[in-house]
Amino acid sequence: MAMVVLTTLLVLFLSLLFKIAHDTLSCYFINPRRIKKVMERQGVRGPKPRPLKGNILDMASLVAQTTSQDMKSINHDIVGRLLPHYVAWSEQYGKRFIFWNGVEPRMCLTETELIKEFLSKYSTTSGRSWQQQQGSKHFIGRGLLMANGKDWYHQRHIVAPTFMGDKLKSYAGYMVECTKEILQSLQNAVKSGQTEFEIGEYMTKLTADVISRTEFDCNYEKGKQIFHLLTVLQRLCAQATRKLYLPGSRFFPSKYNREIKVMKMEVERLLMEIIQSRKDCVEIGRSSSYGSDLLGMLLNEMQKKREDGLSINLQLIMDECKTFFFAGHETTALLLTWTIMLLASNTSWQDKVRNEVKQVCNGGTPSVDHLSKLSVLNMVINETLRLYPPATVLPRMALEDIKLGDLHIPKGLSIWIPVLAIHHSKELWGKDANEFNPERFASKSFTPGRFIPFAAGPRNCVGQGFAMMEAKIILSMLISRFSFTISENYRHAPVTVLTIKPKYGVQICLKPLNP
Repeated sequence: MAMVVLTTLLVLFLSLLFKIAHDTLSCYFINPRRIKKVMERQGVRGPKPRPLKGNILDMASLVAQTTSQDMKSINHDIVGRLLPHYVAWSEQYGKRFIFWNGVEPRMCLTETELIKEFLSKYSTTSGRSWQQQQGSKHFIGRGLLMANGKDWYHQRHIVAPTFMGDKLKSYAGYMVECTKEILQSLQNAVKSGQTEFEIGEYMTKLTADVISRTEFDCNYEKGKQIFHLLTVLQRLCAQATRKLYLPGSRFFPSKYNREIKVMKMEVERLLMEIIQSRKDCVEIGRSSSYGSDLLGMLLNEMQKKREDGLSINLQLIMDECKTFFFAGHETTALLLTWTIMLLASNTSWQDKVRNEVKQVCNGGTPSVDHLSKLSVLNMVINETLRLYPPATVLPRMALEDIKLGDLHIPKGLSIWIPVLAIHHSKELWGKDANEFNPERFASKSFTPGRFIPFAAGPRNCVGQGFAMMEAKIILSMLISRFSFTISENYRHAPVTVLTIKPKYGVQICLKPLNP
């Protein structure tokens, strides 16, 4: 009997070793060589990759050099700072070039027509790469941001109704109330003699409170620990993207793996408390449903039995919660922070926005009906998203062979769209591409594919409407209550930690306006 067990275990062990060896050979040698040859035949070349490491060390070295010092002034020419490898390789190899993130081949794509075609036509046949999914495993798991194919389509259709139509409009009241609380806190601080504020901290707290209340029926205090842990996980995952990923490396007993797993477990424990309290209300009869917010819709979906096998489980619910806890406040908080920085250093535009808000809202609180009339504010927000988009790049892997314009894209090749570089292109935006000029958005007609802060096509950001509504409400209320200028202590030093952040925050001086 013991011999049979040992033989079975040996067979399983050898099978596992064979699978790892096969996967490693395919992933690290066979597929990369195949893709390299296919692209070279089409004239697409790039920097020579190092064995296994590709161009990771080159990219890390260049970014370390360009971000080692702060910028001398508030200058928005930041492509060379945050994407120095793009600048160097595009000059050497042209608009199309291929580089290697470890053993993952990535082709840079900047041609707007091809970007439009790729994002609109291949939403289900392109997605997140295996390396990206592994890198985010402990951060946001397999939620909507990391799902591919049928899984992505299914998850998208579950969560999309939460951010549409009357449901979206119903969140405005929560946004107003949360904003009133944070503005009162600023007002109290000013009365006590404080004049300088790191506004990013306030915007992070505010947007976290909004997403907590609107999508998870809890306030910021309840979600504060989750947000803190996700922020740390984000930083650790950003570090991981600059390292070589080896099959099975997540099982190594390293300090990094132990730290990240402990944090992941703590995030999921806190999420389970929120989920369990919602389930308890239904089970003891205090509520007849799990609710109509995002968490409620996910729990309702879990009860359904689907014939296509695409039902969701508790782990996926937690992954979706992590995704929207992070994406629902991180990107909007940064949008608000960068917008305030730009308005604080361009006070003439601040005055234009304030006058518009006063005229449209008639001195009152902004409503959903007011928001579409705030055209100047909309221009300012769009210009902020152009200069400081949430992410520097938009990566998508071809999950099968596709035809893109005159190119044959083989399965396994990642398309790397340098959003920041496209948004700062003088060829697309004119000689003043690196200057703050909201007037460029006065016209609603411009080349598709050149402005993609929320991506585009079917796989665009599902929370885009939510983020824009929130930003308009918060900014219009802030600008009605205060005037603000940039502090002498502000140090302009944008850095990338998955998203584009101000390294030291944004310090502004607040002055209350007479009612």
